Amino acid sequence: MVHHHRASLLLHHNQQEEAGGKMEDLRSRLADCACHHRKPGHDALLLMLAGFAFVSCLLLVLLLPNSPFSAAMDDLLQLGRTRCDQESTAPAPAPCSAVANGTICCDRTSARTDVCVMRGDVRTQGASNSLFLLLPANSSAGTGRADERIRPYTRKWESSVMSTIDELRLRAVPEAARCDVRHDVTAVVFSTGGYTGNVYHEFNDGIIPLYITARKYNKKVVFVMLEYHDWWMTKYGHILEQLSDYAPIDFANDNRTHCFPEAVVGLRIHDELAIDASRMPENQSIQDFRQILDDAHRGRIKAIVKEEDEKAAADPRRSGGMKIRRATALGNDKPRLVIVSRNGSRAIENEAELVRAARRAGFRAELLQPRQDTELAQMYRVLNASDVMVGVHGAAMTHFLFMRPGSVFIQVVPLGTDWAAENYYGEPARRLGLRYIPYKILPTESSLYRHYSSDDPVLTDPVAVNAKGWQVTKKVYLDGQNVRLDMARFRRRLREAYGHWAAQRQGQQL
Repeated sequence: MVHHHRASLLLHHNQQEEAGGKMEDLRSRLADCACHHRKPGHDALLLMLAGFAFVSCLLLVLLLPNSPFSAAMDDLLQLGRTRCDQESTAPAPAPCSAVANGTICCDRTSARTDVCVMRGDVRTQGASNSLFLLLPANSSAGTGRADERIRPYTRKWESSVMSTIDELRLRAVPEAARCDVRHDVTAVVFSTGGYTGNVYHEFNDGIIPLYITARKYNKKVVFVMLEYHDWWMTKYGHILEQLSDYAPIDFANDNRTHCFPEAVVGLRIHDELAIDASRMPENQSIQDFRQILDDAHRGRIKAIVKEEDEKAAADPRRSGGMKIRRATALGNDKPRLVIVSRNGSRAIENEAELVRAARRAGFRAELLQPRQDTELAQMYRVLNASDVMVGVHGAAMTHFLFMRPGSVFIQVVPLGTDWAAENYYGEPARRLGLRYIPYKILPTESSLYRHYSSDDPVLTDPVAVNAKGWQVTKKVYLDGQNVRLDMARFRRRLREAYGHWAAQRQGQQL
């Protein structure tokens, strides 16, 4: 825009350039319009647009005698045909979308992940970290390479974490060990290593990519897991049961040779906590994934409620580990607001004051204080029954996935975390159908304000500080600050959340 506002000494020349620019803009817009609306047999529409262009260009000729009128008409028709031809061309199929029998094909075009497909007689060998494709006698390895290597984890660009992932060798061979277990369905091979232990990465790098990759098989798929963890299966086994009818295989510790007609090695990933419906069977979206979560936890939640009822009947003084209340089931008319509490960095220092403010705003407010061993179904039960979730930016905000579409997610955004808060949680929450309300704190609301002068870049220019590298960001903004909410400011977010809930409820009652 700067170039369009510079002072000019050649005013007349600029006016001619402006008129010429309008001509070019006219031609381009008309071509776009013609292309967009053109269908086979609809060339009459182009003639109509050409007539419009003719009249428009005659007017310009009166103002600009040297206007290239005939060139405009030629360009209009040619651009319309060219652009339509380009747009009507079907996109090229994704690499490895059609793999011949007896072939190993690897798609390495994504910056996030590699995915290899082996089709034919596929056999596992955990001892050598290998998958073999057994070739028929007197045959070669089809059109693909006969030897590939892959680390099946979805953070391909991060060399440090990828170096910790077991590497698999995929080979096409004329001979291999006999089958101990023969399966008649596809194997999906992936790692549960990497950043496992961080709930954001467990969903973003593992669970959602697994859904994306396996959903098309309609549960007729076997999961083969590298770096198998019992605790991971305890935590996510209910979700895996929604994606597969078969028990998963611990690749490293199962010494049997498993045979499959096909193996997909590696997981596909679309974006941060996201599913691109246009790339999924039947346009499945993040809402469909959430339905999987609902189905996965329903049975366990019923069992938890039954256990609590039995304990309460035996001893009324006893309560659950997270002090879960069943107020929703009792018909309380107030909306339920849950504050996901943090220990350590990025904690809300005036949490009790926040609870009181939320209650005065009309909410049934409570703290959710999960422990390391808190069952995922417990978290799902609480948040699925809530109308508003409040929390400070961090991995725990991944639990917005447990909220019902139409509910509210208020994310407190500490200094230096704006980009991550929006891209990792804000935009994904909107795609799920939540009302996302960010609360960006002021420097005076950060504990950093007590340790730095008011003109220090840490407070005034977090972007410049973050530019120094990840380790600086982590030390200063992620590990080094807490927040003390300015309740006068934050009450506005509470009122907005309450107003949204009231509007939603009124709409449901109509």
